[in-house]
Amino acid sequence: MRLRHADGQLVHLSYCTNVHPAEDLAGVLGQLDTYAVPIRERLAADVLGLGLWLAAPVAAGLAADPQTRRQLRAELVARGLEVVTLNGFPYQSFHAPVVKQAVYHPDWTTRERLVYTLNLATVLVDLLPDDAVRGSVSTLPLAWREPWEQRQADRAARVLDELAGGLTQIAWRTGRAVRVGFEPEPGCVVESTGQAVAALSRVDTDRLGICLDLAHLACAWEEPAQALGRLRAAGLPVVKVQVSAALAAADPVAAADTLRGYVEPRFLHQTRAQQCGRAADPADPAHAADDLDAALDANLPGPWRVHYHVPLHAVPAAPLESTVGVLRDALRELFAGPVAGCDHLDVETYTWGVLPVAQRPGSDAELAGGIAAELAFARDELVALGLTEVSGDVPGTYGAPAAPASAPRRHDG
Repeated sequence: MRLRHADGQLVHLSYCTNVHPAEDLAGVLGQLDTYAVPIRERLAADVLGLGLWLAAPVAAGLAADPQTRRQLRAELVARGLEVVTLNGFPYQSFHAPVVKQAVYHPDWTTRERLVYTLNLATVLVDLLPDDAVRGSVSTLPLAWREPWEQRQADRAARVLDELAGGLTQIAWRTGRAVRVGFEPEPGCVVESTGQAVAALSRVDTDRLGICLDLAHLACAWEEPAQALGRLRAAGLPVVKVQVSAALAAADPVAAADTLRGYVEPRFLHQTRAQQCGRAADPADPAHAADDLDAALDANLPGPWRVHYHVPLHAVPAAPLESTVGVLRDALRELFAGPVAGCDHLDVETYTWGVLPVAQRPGSDAELAGGIAAELAFARDELVALGLTEVSGDVPGTYGAPAAPASAPRRHDG
């Protein structure tokens, strides 16, 4: 969906397709009719945005085949769908029976991660609508925090320089700009915005910036105004916002039985007590655990926030709550002012399939309905902040972008 900010900027709202398992192009195409079209129809939207997730083999195949990229774009346009952002965090096998820490590999010390991300950028420039100012790709925040020593940091810095150079070459070759956003996440090298500033303040900010996941921001117990102010002061742009909410427990002891219903084997559910927001090390085991079952076993002091993305529009099982209040505060900081703070928003609730059984969709149609309700929630929050929904057809021809890609900028780091 498209909205217009008071400053005239076009704001794209999409949902992330990493909620659907697909390890090949046929699977990606199948999602369009099974989910995306019904979601668009439920919303009565002229255009539905998708934050596509393409597994590494799919991205490599598309990057090597311009004709297939054009065919994919045509399939999107024919269905009233558009893509301005890709999720490049999971490399592949995101819906394996057990994912956990495997999602952080390969990390930004490796060429595999660099090649994958540049492949995604190559694909994205051919999927962008003609009037899109730029594209974005979200990615992991360098690596899991252990092991991470100076040699890994130095290696990652060199790889990020190559990434910025590769994105610049794509912009020169195509006239389309793509920015990559590093997504702070609990347990990683970059968990908080303070760590983001420390690790990324020397990158080329014409090409690289931050993907701000609002559930992760809540789990770090950061205040949105302070966090965004910290990024602005460091000159780190927010290139993408993942509109998400985390699970919250005011009294984990009283909620222990309900919380155990959210323990599941596929994804990691890092848990943070309120003290982590004031700690030098947010992953200190005195107030942090790398998974929900570990937090329950350790009897961490409350209150808790759990890295478990929950549907935006729905209340979790009592007595649990969600961090939708943090989401609202962040959107207000980003969009209530005279200038929009970001133009790519992606609803990213990838956990529908592992929710407690009573809350889990029982069919494809129920899942489509749930995602549509999340998008309606996000749209209504933005409209309440003064944005207006934009109607109109998806641009269906290849042409010049709305603004030229920026020229490369010299940098030291």
